[in-house]
Amino acid sequence: MKMMKMMTVVMIATVAVPAVAQRSHSVRGYTRRDDTYVAPHRATNPNGTKLDNWSTKGNVNPDTGKAGTVDPYAPSRLNSSRPTYGQQ
Repeated sequence: MKMMKMMTVVMIATVAVPAVAQRSHSVRGYTRRDDTYVAPHRATNPNGTKLDNWSTKGNVNPDTGKAGTVDPYAPSRLNSSRPTYGQQ
């Protein structure tokens, strides 16, 4: 019975650990156009939604413990020239 439990734990870990590890990636440090330096950090993988990003309200960065502050429904600063849904 103990062997069966141990095998189950090993099988779950074998599947779960790689899945969790692939949800984020490392970002190298870089300098922005305005000469602001951005230090190396980890980021969630792009997936077409803003709701699961670590900086989004309701989420917590697992590396830093910092709670997200970004409203996922606010218009994006990056795309401020583009109309948002419902606007023309």
